[in-house]
This record gives sequence, C-alpha cells and structure tokens, in this order.
Amino acid sequence: MTVSQPRRRRALVLPAGMAMATALAFLPNTAATAATAAPADGRPAAATSGTTAESLSYVVNVRGGHGTPAHVRKAIAKAGGTIVTSYDRIGVIVVHSSNADFARTVRKVRGVQSAGATRHAPLPSAATADTVTPKVLGAAEIAEARADAVDGQDPLQGLQWSLPAIKADQAHEKSLGSSRVTVAVIDTGVDDTHPDIAPNFDRAASVNCVTGKPDTSEGAWRPGAQESPHGTHVAGEIAAAKNGIGMTGVAPGVKVSGIKVSNPDGYFYTEAVVCGFMWAAEHGVDVTNNSYYTDPWYFNCKDDPDQKALLEAVTRATRYAERRGAVNVAAAGNENYDLAADEITDPVSPNDGTPSDRVIDPAECLDIPTQLPGVVTVASTGAKGLKSSFSNYGRGVIDIAAPGGDSTAYQTPAPPATSGLILGTLPGGRWGYMAGTSMASPHVAGVAALIKSRHPYAPPALVKALLYAQADATACTDPYDIDGDGKVDAVCEGPRNRNGFYGWGTADALDAVTR
Repeated sequence: MTVSQPRRRRALVLPAGMAMATALAFLPNTAATAATAAPADGRPAAATSGTTAESLSYVVNVRGGHGTPAHVRKAIAKAGGTIVTSYDRIGVIVVHSSNADFARTVRKVRGVQSAGATRHAPLPSAATADTVTPKVLGAAEIAEARADAVDGQDPLQGLQWSLPAIKADQAHEKSLGSSRVTVAVIDTGVDDTHPDIAPNFDRAASVNCVTGKPDTSEGAWRPGAQESPHGTHVAGEIAAAKNGIGMTGVAPGVKVSGIKVSNPDGYFYTEAVVCGFMWAAEHGVDVTNNSYYTDPWYFNCKDDPDQKALLEAVTRATRYAERRGAVNVAAAGNENYDLAADEITDPVSPNDGTPSDRVIDPAECLDIPTQLPGVVTVASTGAKGLKSSFSNYGRGVIDIAAPGGDSTAYQTPAPPATSGLILGTLPGGRWGYMAGTSMASPHVAGVAALIKSRHPYAPPALVKALLYAQADATACTDPYDIDGDGKVDAVCEGPRNRNGFYGWGTADALDAVTR
C-alpha cells in the first residue's frame, strides 16, 4: 500500500512532496472508474437480469483436497460458467461467466460452500486504477550520494535512513542473509533486469498470476512499460544486492522472486491473489510480501455472499502457503484508520464500480490479506520513529512496525538522507522514493528472511515468534499530533510491547542475525 494520490482506497492526502498510492499499500488502488455502474446493493451492474454480454470472473469454493466433484463441474457449465483453473488442494475454482445470476445459481448446488464475483468491471477490465508516480532519483542526486558514500557501503545507502532505523546496517556486518531463502514479492511485477535485483533474482519462483492461472513464459513476471513500478520498488527494499552499484536491501544476500498479480489496469483481483499464494506455496518460498489489498472491496464482509466467497478463497490460499512453510507479511493500509474501532466508513468500495460510503464493522469486514489469521500485519513509521501520518493502526490488529516513510515536513531524517520517503529500485535501472505501509511491509519481510537465514529449519510459527520477540518495544505516542496543529490525529492504546501503533515494536534486523 503506497502513497500517491490514491483513488481514495488508502485515502491519504499528504503535504506537498509526499507521494501517495492505492490498492497498493503503497497506496495504489484509489479512485477508479468503470464502464458500468454497480447498484446500491453492491452486486455487479447486470445482476438484475439473467444474462449479460459482459463476462465476469468468479470463485467457487468447494471442499479442498478432493478435486472438483463431477456434479459441480456440470452445474457450473449449466449455469453458463467456464472453468479457467482449479486449486484442488484448497477447493477454489476460478470461473468466467456472462450469466449475471451465475453466483446465485451455483451457491444452491450441493457441495458448493460459497461463490462470488471477484469484480464489477467486465473482462477485460474497463476500469482504470490510478498509478503512482515515484520521485525518481536524478543524476545529480546520485552523483552527490556517490561522492559522500562511506567505505563498505553501497553508493546510495546514505540516503536510506530506514536501514539504521531497524539496525540493518549493523546486521549486515554479521550476515547478509542466505541465498537459500526466497522472498516472493506478490505485487505489480518485478523488473529482474535491474542491476540491484538481478544478482538475487529467483526465476524459478517467479510467475504471472494475473488471470488466476500461472503464466511461466519468459519475463511474464515483469511490469509492463505503462504499469506500476510498485513491485520493483518493494523487491529492492527487501533484497537489493550489496554490489557497489546502487542501494542495499534489508536482506541483500537472500533471493527475491516476482509474482505478478496486478492486471494492466492496476487491480489485484481474488483469482490472481489466490494463484500468487498457491504458486509461492508450491515453489519453496520462505516469505511472501503483500503490499496491497484485494480489489474491489477495501473490506470484505462476511454477511455479503460475494464478499464472503472472496474472503474464504484468499484465506484458504494464505493458510495453505503458511502450511507449506511461508511466512506471509502484509501492509496495514494508508488511511489512518483505527482497525480496532467499532465501525469504519469505507468510501471507496467497490473501487472498480460505483463506490459509495458504507459503514462497516472491522471485526466482521476484513482488509485482505493483511487482516487474515496468521498474516503479519505491518504498520508504518517515519524517520523519527513515530507512526506515519497515514498508517492504519489498531490494538490487537497491528503486529509490528517498520519504516514506511512520511512527509519530510512531519518527520525529517538525519543527514546524509534528504527525503523522509523510502528509497527503492525502479524499472529500467533507476532508483526513486515512495512511501506507505507498502514500504514498511518489505522491511519486515526482509527481517523475517534474515531470521529464516539464521534458523533455516524454523517453521513459520517460530519465525513469527522470533520476529515479535526481537522487535524493539515502542511505547505509544501520546498525544499523537503529527502535524503539530494542536489536534490529536490518532489515539494509541496498549502497553509498550503490544499497542495499536507499533504492535510488538519496531522490527530489529540486528537481533535477527545474532539471536
């Protein structure tokens, strides 16, 4: 989840100089528009008629581990559906259909546990998500950073205030991480030709999952020329090589893979996200980073039959990935929401249709994957170690905090760093700044990779336990008046080592390689 003027999903409007995003925790999915509008009940626009010329994508959930029953296959076909692929181990079937009554019809079939449309925009998507434009590091800035570089550091490391903030610079004197550990960046795609990423790229664990079915063709995991650089930025934060060329990742000795799940229009739909987790599970990935929310709903409510199906499908996929050894790390979001509140007003869902204000109960309506059981939920801090102005929070929801940047006007880094945002790799061999919980999550994913490097046989539960135990306890910021206008901007609750702003504390890379 990144910050760049969002389509209002992670709706942050930061001061001048602060970039925002939307469905990305770097704030990529903000205000999208669609060719067809959704009615007030939230169903796809054509759901009032029996058929529509517009084909939608659906997930149909059945009992996992037994394959798709023949009578369910027949029922899907009879209802006008075409099976794209099925993930039999978790019982999730991806279907396309132009029958607007498809989901309601299939839900009545014996053995179908839930079914729902994954989108409002027709196939291919007619909606367009806002894209984030990072602040690209210019030639003069690069030259100045190189001239000021300290011996033993990569040329741009001085601009990375986030590394000493989690003691990663000290950790690198002990260990860079193991090349036997892979972190999958489930995101908008990764440019593996970047000189800081290429040395550590794991091609075998990379794929394009946009359709919900794996595409392993050469380079399919890369972002298109007009697509978001978000995934490439995240990959560099995690594992940019310590090779004397540009910046340094949190875990510069581990491998990183690209699992592309964002379509050309910038949406992260359920079928793609399920495919991404399943691919990671089946290809030996140790950690997944998830800096997005699953479109088109910011929160998926259990009492809505469509949203219930999406929630169930992604839950099954994340749990399966964890059972196969992956630690799933995700961004908390960028709207300064209290995710432990009694209610939240969601103004952006469905973001590929016609959104409207809806009041939701965050205990029953979840931001996925970040709020799913077992997933590490990451809040963002700025250069002064305070909760970022935009970061979501909530006691019992946030597990851990890490640098995600903030407006330099709010939290100014110490020299030689010049920006309060986070430096990362960009497609085409460039570097640039972004901010958001999208940037905090990869810092935690990198620390988890360092823990896995030191404890190669540790299961996910132990890696997470060490991640939390080693975090530096960070007390509530009280009062929290980040813009200094005399008004409290958020309320933190809980003790020093388990509160709503920082969870168990701020991630600690040095402890990850020494304890």
